[in-house]
Amino acid sequence: MDWKLELVIVPVSDVDRAKKFYTEQLGFAEDVDHRAGDSFRVVQLTPPGSACSITIGTGLTTATPGAYQGTHLVVNDIEAAHARLVERGVEVSEPFHFTADGKQAGLAPNRGDYATFLSFEDPDGNGWTVQEVGKAT
Repeated sequence: MDWKLELVIVPVSDVDRAKKFYTEQLGFAEDVDHRAGDSFRVVQLTPPGSACSITIGTGLTTATPGAYQGTHLVVNDIEAAHARLVERGVEVSEPFHFTADGKQAGLAPNRGDYATFLSFEDPDGNGWTVQEVGKAT
């Protein structure tokens, strides 16, 4: 039996502001924007090429907006991802890797898969990590 992760609820304080960030700046597709009165709204958004979506909204979770940290997106070219985010106005870190002692360092010239990252936050402070996987070294 397969168990597939298909949806992650991300807590936000302003649904319209978050929706604009995720669609216009990150390029996520809007799959659903449904309201059932003033106390319930669900907005489902999917990163390009992803089988898993996120949902933001009202009445979905008791988690504090900005509480989520380290949710990962995976790309095969960290430099291209960085350039696209900068071009779209996202405040994003420079690409980095972790040293053997767990500290962040600049890019290694011959880095391998799973070793290179960048990070950014949504308008509420939910922290995202982008990880490079599948780039030929």
